[in-house]
Amino acid sequence: MSSNEKKNNKLKADALKYHETGRPGKLEVIPTKPYLTQYDLSLAYSPGVAEPCLRIAENPSDVNKYTMKKNLVAVISNGTAVLGLGDIGPEASKPVMEGKGLLFKIFADIDVFDIELDTKDPKKFIETVKIMAPTFGGINLEDIAAPECFEIEEALKETLDIPIMHDDQHGTAIISSAGLINALRINGKKIEDLIIVVNGAGSAAIACSNLYISLGVKRENIIMFDSKGPLRSDRKNLNPQKQQFVTKRDIHTLNEALDGADMFLGLSVAGVLKKEALIKMAPNPIVFALANPVPEIDYDIAVATRPDVIMGTGRSDFPNQINNVLGFPYIFRGALDVCATGINEEMKIAAAYALADLAQKPVPDVVNLAYHSINFSFGKEYIIPKPFDPRLLASVSVAVAKAAIESGIAKEPITDWNAYEEELNTRIEVEVQLIRELKNRARKNPKRVVFSDAENYKMLKAVEIVLQEKLAVPILLGNTAKIEAIIKNDHLEINDVEIIDPEAPKWQAKKEEFATSLWKKRQRNGTTYKSALSRTYDYNYFAPMLLEAGYADAMISGVTRNYIDSLKPAQLIVGKKADTKLITGIYILKTDQGPLFFADTTFTKAPTAEQLVEITRQTEKVIRGFGVEPCIALLSYSNFGSYPGEVPMKIKKAVEILHKENPEIIVDGDVQANVALNQEILKENFPFSKLVGHNVNTFVFPFISAGNISYKLLQEIGKFKVIGPIIYGLNKPIHILQVGATVDDIVNMVTIASIDAQSH
Repeated sequence: MSSNEKKNNKLKADALKYHETGRPGKLEVIPTKPYLTQYDLSLAYSPGVAEPCLRIAENPSDVNKYTMKKNLVAVISNGTAVLGLGDIGPEASKPVMEGKGLLFKIFADIDVFDIELDTKDPKKFIETVKIMAPTFGGINLEDIAAPECFEIEEALKETLDIPIMHDDQHGTAIISSAGLINALRINGKKIEDLIIVVNGAGSAAIACSNLYISLGVKRENIIMFDSKGPLRSDRKNLNPQKQQFVTKRDIHTLNEALDGADMFLGLSVAGVLKKEALIKMAPNPIVFALANPVPEIDYDIAVATRPDVIMGTGRSDFPNQINNVLGFPYIFRGALDVCATGINEEMKIAAAYALADLAQKPVPDVVNLAYHSINFSFGKEYIIPKPFDPRLLASVSVAVAKAAIESGIAKEPITDWNAYEEELNTRIEVEVQLIRELKNRARKNPKRVVFSDAENYKMLKAVEIVLQEKLAVPILLGNTAKIEAIIKNDHLEINDVEIIDPEAPKWQAKKEEFATSLWKKRQRNGTTYKSALSRTYDYNYFAPMLLEAGYADAMISGVTRNYIDSLKPAQLIVGKKADTKLITGIYILKTDQGPLFFADTTFTKAPTAEQLVEITRQTEKVIRGFGVEPCIALLSYSNFGSYPGEVPMKIKKAVEILHKENPEIIVDGDVQANVALNQEILKENFPFSKLVGHNVNTFVFPFISAGNISYKLLQEIGKFKVIGPIIYGLNKPIHILQVGATVDDIVNMVTIASIDAQSH
């Protein structure tokens, strides 16, 4: 079996596992309002629900005020033209539609119901969508075969007053138009002079051509081919869409058409554009070869054949990917936010120019790091922004919303654009941004991380991901035969990774060296040479010994061991930092509102006021190191002295020290957790607090038990994802996972370990 076949088989297996693991599928519906009490339910349903119903009956536009309609898009398909898979039917298309919904949510915070219709009759399709349209704020048509897709979209646009877009057509048109705009900025050609050859005459090709005409291309300068050849006047049985692009030129082959052409747009099949034809094109040609997964001409071949070519493909492994995810989430976001009655040509053009203009701006480091680039800059290899550019949401959505207002189809115009941009920038999940930023930092200088539990599938699966994402340089500690058997049996892509087997002959002498080092360090604390040597047979001791001796930069452990059993050897061998009074454990809870930080949850059982000060200082330093502005509440059962007791008193003392010695830290207490999180209560009752006007994101607990219980309750009941503990204060970067940690948990902790090692 070839390496490509192995990769394909692995991809298939991983894809199936991804979709079926845990809750099947990729989306779920979750409540957005309180529902725990009987009164909550009486407001959510009967009798309370009657009031918004009556308001909407009086004023139908209030549906946007009282329901989710304004933020709800239907992704609708009949499965007749799925992702290059063709007509596979409605059920088989559902994973794709769920995936589309996932992209809407993560890139633009738009909710989606995916709907798969069991009909190929366009009239039935149209009628069904019209009947259900009152549910939605917008409709994204997806993977519908041509020419029915044209009839369906046009009919729905004529009869419905909400944004409707067939993304297969217009998404590709908008993104490729952005590429075209910037290609012309580079080669200096005028759009009205372009001769464009389009290979493919399906829905996307026709939509692209029409939008190019709206930008200024002359219709007579477009030469379009379908599978039977050029669209000429002597061709019969051409559908109305193709008839728009019948050429009067005496052209019979693609080779003839490309002679002197300025641009080739391919939405067809692999390999159709030959080197000989590319050579005949005009100087500084534009080639968008968008067949997937293999383009009409290979990128490297095209660039080698014509060094002056400006090239784009549909692939992420080549420059200038024409990727629809750059468009549809943000186009719908802008359209929904002004309650547009449609998506018109002005909005599409605005989106194209917004994308083109964004590519000309300096690229933030977060984008460079995400794509392992030293520095993207506008030019032939960067004419279109990258999908993970965080500026896309505000740039494109604002442009689309403004175009809707200016063209007169916005029912709820925006007046405060600064506030709108600020709102957009808070819509993307902050916790996702944090993890992405941490991974980008890890990639900048990947460190050697030893995995002490490497004889474990989850650990090795995490190693595979760490290698793929270039987050660290893994070192596997364990029995070589066992590790290699897991890698082979589970088809893991782990190659050229160092395995340290303590039982291998070359490590026997090192064991004695490690034992001597430990004995000298601990001989006055009851450790004999013999007991030190026996500990080298325990991976939990051997791993920190490797770290201490400089064989690795950081260590991960704990998946198969009790937390304390993993931690004690680490403390014993590497010790505490000289300038640190105590060791702190910090957990990150990932929430929709952003990350929350809990400390101390693992070390100091009953901290004194002075220890609370140290925990706060250390926690503040760790959080700031993640690029997050910490706002810290020291928690209690009291609110600023409202109840007497030992806990409020020690917290009050700690806060007094912090306010005096560290006035730059935003911290206050003693305060109850609910009050710390509620700005209204704080402003009304405790306006003097330093927490007023700040979103509290960090909590310091009076006892280890309180912190530990709190994060575990939220993890299980609230279903928050947890990262940690992040251990601060040891001489070396050592991080201990929870028993039962998931693969994602391990990858996240390796990321933090690598960053920790960078700072060391």
